[in-house]
Amino acid sequence: MRRNVDRNDKNGENTPGEHGGAGQIGRTSNKAERLLQIEALLLTHPEGLAQADVARHLGVNRSTVCRYLPDLKRSCVCETDDGRLAIDRERYQVQVELTLHEAMALHLGTRAMVTRIAGDNAHAASALRKLGAALEHLAPRISRHLIASAGVMQSEAQRCAPSCLEALEALTRAWARGCVAHLWYRDAAHHTDACEFAPYFVEPCAIGRATVAVGWQEPPWAVRTLKIGDVQRVELTSRHYTIPEHFDPRGYLADPWRMASTEARPVEVVLKFHGHPDRGHPGRMRDIHQTPSRQTERLEEQPDGSVIWHAPVADPREIARWIRGWGGDVEVLAPPELRDWMMGEARRLAETYGWQVSPVGHG
Repeated sequence: MRRNVDRNDKNGENTPGEHGGAGQIGRTSNKAERLLQIEALLLTHPEGLAQADVARHLGVNRSTVCRYLPDLKRSCVCETDDGRLAIDRERYQVQVELTLHEAMALHLGTRAMVTRIAGDNAHAASALRKLGAALEHLAPRISRHLIASAGVMQSEAQRCAPSCLEALEALTRAWARGCVAHLWYRDAAHHTDACEFAPYFVEPCAIGRATVAVGWQEPPWAVRTLKIGDVQRVELTSRHYTIPEHFDPRGYLADPWRMASTEARPVEVVLKFHGHPDRGHPGRMRDIHQTPSRQTERLEEQPDGSVIWHAPVADPREIARWIRGWGGDVEVLAPPELRDWMMGEARRLAETYGWQVSPVGHG
């Protein structure tokens, strides 16, 4: 009898005191440990594992794993169509420990995303609500504010079209699973086109209030950037991909202007920011040193207090929104086509307010 008890205890089945006493504590602890082991094992096998393989990894009977299934469901473990056990990776909740200041950084990042990126994200609201709840006892004032912010974000998200969020979710699945996505998107001429796309990463773009995906696109069989807001539909394929070892996302992350276009080669954009009291606002000049592309820009201080700003930009049209935000404090010097475009914008703005503008050299 003693031998049978020891053997069963090893396999995670009956233990002494199964119906009460100190033995029950040991059994519960042993079971909890094995549930965590199964969860960790399945996280390293995205395709799932047969119950027999799980039992072999843990050194227990298959029947023991079978009895654990109701408890495993609470860890988002499910059975696939062919009987394997796998983690439902979209429902699985990652456990993260944060300091107060790390939590604040995430709060500010989330708020910056929803206030500066077009399209509201219901997942951001949910994440902020969870963050607020986690801070309830540590920092109740901050907790209440985060939960209130989440409520506002949720209301805004419900009024927005779901297509952009659905495209983001689908591309996130493709990135997480390593699956090539077949997608339909609007091109620059607003025509619907289709391609195969393997996402390398997803990132908010510094200009254009957009979220973009950078990855391998077929055609044109090259690394390209897609605005997720232009994606109309996504279907995941059975093709898998790997991100090349030589691909370095830091080049994109260090140069936000580079992510603004899908195909254009970078061109040199030259701007003049007026710092003279008669032309611009001196207090705004310090903001020039806080532009998004610090690592790729070049600044030249001028004797009159102005600053000449140089930066390579993939598509000058994409930087126009940022330039317009400076109003009359900035002048486009190059390239000529961007200068002409901004001059046309300035003329239309003046005419909107009733000013009659004559072309240079006339009248």
